[in-house]
Amino acid sequence: MKRVMTFLFVLLTLTVGPFLPTYGAEKEPPVVEAKRTTEPIKIDGLLKETAWQGKDCSDFIQSEPVDGAPATEKTSVWMVYDNNALYVAARLYDSEPTKIISLLGRRDESVDSDSFIFSIDPYYDHRSGYQFAVNPAGTMVDYSIFNDESTDITWDGVWECKTHIDDKGWSLEMKIPFDQLRFKKRENYVWGVHFSRLVKRKNEWSSNVWIPKGESGFASHFARLEGISNINPGHYIEMLPFTAGKAAFSPKEEGNPFKTGKDYSLNAGLDMKVGLKSNLTLDLTVNPDFGQVEVDPAVINLSAAETYYEEKRPFFMEGANIFRFGGGGCNFYISADWNDPSFFYSRRIGRSPQGSVNSDGYVNSPEWATIFTAAKITGKLGKEWSIGFINALTQREYADIDLNGARSREEIEPFSYYGVLRAQKEFAGGRQGLGFLVTSVARNLRTEILQNTLGRDAITVGVDGWTFLDKNKTWVLTGWFGGSRVSGSQAAIGELQRSYPHYLQRPDATHVKLNVNATSMSGWTGRLVLNKQRGNFMVNASFGAISPGFDSSDMGFQDTGDVINGHVLLGYRSFKPGKFIRTWDANLFTQRNYDFGGNKIGEQRIIFIGNVEFLNYWNAYLQISNNPARWSKDETRGGPLLYVPTHTWWDWIIRTDDRKPFEVIFYGFSMDSKTESKNRYYSAVLKWKPRSNFYISLEPEYRYNLDITQWVSNITDESMTATYGARYLFGRIIQKTLFCSIRFNWIFSPTLSLQAYIQPFIAVGSYDRFKELARPKSYDFNMYGTGASTITYQDGNYTVDPDGPGAAPSFSFSNPDFNYKSLRGTVVLRWEYLPGSTLYLVWTQNRADYSDPGDFKFGRDFKNLINAPGDNIFMLKLTYRFKL
Repeated sequence: MKRVMTFLFVLLTLTVGPFLPTYGAEKEPPVVEAKRTTEPIKIDGLLKETAWQGKDCSDFIQSEPVDGAPATEKTSVWMVYDNNALYVAARLYDSEPTKIISLLGRRDESVDSDSFIFSIDPYYDHRSGYQFAVNPAGTMVDYSIFNDESTDITWDGVWECKTHIDDKGWSLEMKIPFDQLRFKKRENYVWGVHFSRLVKRKNEWSSNVWIPKGESGFASHFARLEGISNINPGHYIEMLPFTAGKAAFSPKEEGNPFKTGKDYSLNAGLDMKVGLKSNLTLDLTVNPDFGQVEVDPAVINLSAAETYYEEKRPFFMEGANIFRFGGGGCNFYISADWNDPSFFYSRRIGRSPQGSVNSDGYVNSPEWATIFTAAKITGKLGKEWSIGFINALTQREYADIDLNGARSREEIEPFSYYGVLRAQKEFAGGRQGLGFLVTSVARNLRTEILQNTLGRDAITVGVDGWTFLDKNKTWVLTGWFGGSRVSGSQAAIGELQRSYPHYLQRPDATHVKLNVNATSMSGWTGRLVLNKQRGNFMVNASFGAISPGFDSSDMGFQDTGDVINGHVLLGYRSFKPGKFIRTWDANLFTQRNYDFGGNKIGEQRIIFIGNVEFLNYWNAYLQISNNPARWSKDETRGGPLLYVPTHTWWDWIIRTDDRKPFEVIFYGFSMDSKTESKNRYYSAVLKWKPRSNFYISLEPEYRYNLDITQWVSNITDESMTATYGARYLFGRIIQKTLFCSIRFNWIFSPTLSLQAYIQPFIAVGSYDRFKELARPKSYDFNMYGTGASTITYQDGNYTVDPDGPGAAPSFSFSNPDFNYKSLRGTVVLRWEYLPGSTLYLVWTQNRADYSDPGDFKFGRDFKNLINAPGDNIFMLKLTYRFKL
């Protein structure tokens, strides 16, 4: 541990020294005035009202392509208001109106077109707010702003906008009800405001407030909006009842009474949004339905870590930024072989049942735990406190079992409570922040199987914050610290201790120990990050640790543990265009990982990263990494350390100009070990925009992986004393993965769209050269089938005699070869027939095939996939928005 701290201290000292912070006076923001209007405003984009004849805001400055130069096309913006809403109008002049890029997209879909963005900070805290974006075709997108310069597209407001294209350019009108904004009620209001415009064919970004390249922050630079007073946002109550019908068709299975080939269901529920105060919102859902959600992509995961899937359910997505933990203040993060453990992963709520049945027969289990009800409170208290609170209850779930006509039920998911409380206070205009996050899970475990499988309750507590170290906000120190505790039966806690990423049973580890009598497990984690926020020179350094007993997986997501991590990055970026290059940056960084026993684990690498943007708006990226030899504590799945030889890897990206109708992105990755192991990865993103309302993208990907130490199994054998009474089996795998994600959007109007997602997926793995680890902390193996050992194959199983005539017992393991083929897809017709009220028509298909394990032949495998029986689900869902 001492050498770790010494290494990090030296690197941090060398890093900070050359870049001492500077100080300067803060500039007064420009002022924009909103006028009260008594004239009715018709939202048609034509700008006929007299309200738009007054003084405008038109002094726009470029940030791209010529940083600091006046805008080449004039933009005029006006703002007025009445008691209930804010109105924004803009005339966007264009010297070549026939060249305006106007693409039609569905609601909340950013498209490569001209656009106008109105941003507002109604708390005037210089760190948060809302954005309302529109393009010439009328496509509407809205965001929330947090952490000064981050945006969250999951926020959905109910507002109106119309656009119009003519021989002068294009124009727009927006109506934003005050009840869609969160702010503290008072007589006179001062808010932050920002207008920006993109002329896509020129890639010209301009705005009323110039934020130079290399500067940090966004909301903190807003103009000062004055003139709004005596408004009446009113009490905001919105009810969104829904009804849904579903028809599911799947292959009929003879003898299985649960798979008759068809299933019909009806469902109804209610979502409600209540403005508790003008700056707090209560979201309530009863029996929510998530049928319109896009399917998760297919994956093959041969590691011990869980696969992470993005949240796609609207109730949990909206306002999710409030529950982000540990990222405040800093505007640049790198992972450096470190992933922050998530304290709150909303997909835990309503997850697939975790129990199993203990009876023979046909089994019918629900796909997920039903969320009986959930409530969420988000918003601000005063100007500096942000709060978020989620409570959710999930029902007991049962598996139905049929054994020769006799029916029974077994509980496979307990009645559960999930709770999250998040609060954060900002000081000195956002220069410092301090917050906390608490999560809790409580389960009513009534069966022995569930008691032996799941923790009874789990809690995590975390504290996070940041502080800027100088007046110019050039340097920031941000960090977080947290702890966890999981309680349950001896069997459940014992299983948790033995599982990834803890592996407390590791026989050669002196810093951890399995406690078979424990009924709880606790741990801690934390990280500090130092970042240079602005300027040409880039500096980023961090130090973090996750103790062996920390576990956030009941309510969060965690993919590593027992690790001490540190890194230092030095870089330089240039924003001055040259003869061929518009911008570029180059970075060098190094990082180290140790476990709590002082063993050098994980990647111990030295990396170069470079980015270039050319004058034609093509982009290139290159990363090269040298990774010296290390130990792995996870490869043996709870066994002793394994030596991992030196390897190098590099990856690259080339991206073409996104202004063109056809855009291509190429990706490549190559890894070579000093052994035979290697990894190749090639992919592309092909985007085609043949019409203003039609868009299609293809993302083909091919992966080749040759790993001579792919884990296969652990076999207990007391005679294998060299590796502590167990045999740790490995094999060589040659894995080929080919898939393509296909998406198309056909937009009939800003409120009517057809969207499709399809993913054919083929993954084939072939194993051979089976062997066992010969001794701990080595790369030495006993190859089966050599010397006195034998290995035979029959009926899908390998049988190994590790020492021939010796005393060691023989053992068997199943053939790990696989050939997984999947076709998943979703087609969604979405019609917003009234603001906030939507009709969905959904078709989902899922088919899979597992024939010919270990043998990859594309033509045959693709044919088998297409001919495989599949599940087809059709759904109709109707929501209607009531505003009370």
